[in-house]
Amino acid sequence: MVTMYGYPKCSTCVKAKKALENNGVEVDNKHIVDETPSAATIRELHQKSGEPLKKFFNTSGQSYRAAGLKDRLPDLSEEEQYALLASDGMLLKRPIVTDGTDVTLGFKEEMYQGKWY
Repeated sequence: MVTMYGYPKCSTCVKAKKALENNGVEVDNKHIVDETPSAATIRELHQKSGEPLKKFFNTSGQSYRAAGLKDRLPDLSEEEQYALLASDGMLLKRPIVTDGTDVTLGFKEEMYQGKWY
């Protein structure tokens, strides 16, 4: 069983969920806006992912652009970035998939094949 933070209208999230389920993986689907992970949860996901924190930001999203984060992000501490991500689920890269040990961001079929099925 994996937990997937996603957005129902996101085509990438729909593809990811379908790929997981088609390969026998049970998915606990979390609405990334209605059930935005806390700053502490995002910190934990970040640490387990091995990815730079910047990768957790949906850099192509409207919220990111509207807040001018491209220019502001380098000046924010990690704690400020976690708090910012937890304040608006639309700032988070999606989908985020975790089994409690491993974490992936976004969806690429080949990445999921080695990690989740």
